[in-house]
Amino acid sequence: MSETSSAATAAPEVELDWSIESEGGSVVLPPSAYVRPRRNHVRRNLEIIILAGPAILLFLMFVIAPVIVALYYSFYKWKGFGPTNADNFVGLDNYKWTLTNPEFWGAVGHNGIIMVLSLVMQGPLAILVALLLNQKMRGRSLIRVLIFVPYVISEAIVGIGMFLMLQDEGALNKLLGLHVGWLSNPKVAMWTLMFILTWKYLGFAIILMLAGLQGIPEELSEAAAVDGATFWQIQWHIMLPLLKPTIKVWGFLSIIGAMQLFDLVYVIWGQYIATTAGVSTMAWFMAANGRLSGQLGRGSAIAIIVFILSLVVAMIYQRWVLNRDTEGALTEKEED
Repeated sequence: MSETSSAATAAPEVELDWSIESEGGSVVLPPSAYVRPRRNHVRRNLEIIILAGPAILLFLMFVIAPVIVALYYSFYKWKGFGPTNADNFVGLDNYKWTLTNPEFWGAVGHNGIIMVLSLVMQGPLAILVALLLNQKMRGRSLIRVLIFVPYVISEAIVGIGMFLMLQDEGALNKLLGLHVGWLSNPKVAMWTLMFILTWKYLGFAIILMLAGLQGIPEELSEAAAVDGATFWQIQWHIMLPLLKPTIKVWGFLSIIGAMQLFDLVYVIWGQYIATTAGVSTMAWFMAANGRLSGQLGRGSAIAIIVFILSLVVAMIYQRWVLNRDTEGALTEKEED
């Protein structure tokens, strides 16, 4: 067979068209231009895996895994030692006991009160102090340090100090000549707790607000001052609107902290007085009826319920408050 006949029977070569049509005519692109996006996509995914992999692994080990283990033990009448088997399997009894316990719902209500009062009391005060400290004045750095000191003190130290000072025969009553049950009176104990929380965590809120104010260009306030705006007009119409993202982030942290409050309540009021004083929280209820009572299975069920409530609150806040700050922030959108 000749070379011409074999060439005729061979499959014809197909030339790929690497050109694209444009208004000025067709533009020919090299084949590498079509391979490069795929390589960039693979490289980007590899970078994400390398950089985010350790964080995801730690999250799975110290967050997701404990939740799964707690969920497992919540179906057993488990005391913290020994095996789990069919003899101590109780199903949903731990959840039923928790959800039908009025003390638990009282603790949920106390967490709600602490959450609202924290936002109402700490937020405006922190914003006001931050706006004042954002101005140039003598001793500003020293004032910032002194305000932040209570936040770095251990909760155990603060709790013991407040417990000794606020007893019926403590230093505060003797100093003021009063006989107020700051810790035992249900009408006063919640306000006592809020005073302690405000004193303890106000410094963190102020520093966070100051960090947000540092990101606002000074030219805006200077231009408003040149136009004749007063100090408070500048703060109200310029600083506060631009500070909203920081305020929302602080609000989220304050809400989560209020729902997880345990250490100060336990150190100051102990295992039994918190309920009668009206300051019990969900975390305190979990510890009192779980680890401290030798019922770790029941405590695990309470922990799962608290986790679900906190997750729901966080998702609602994320959806209706934080999510609005990201609308319009994306510069690229995927084509349908």
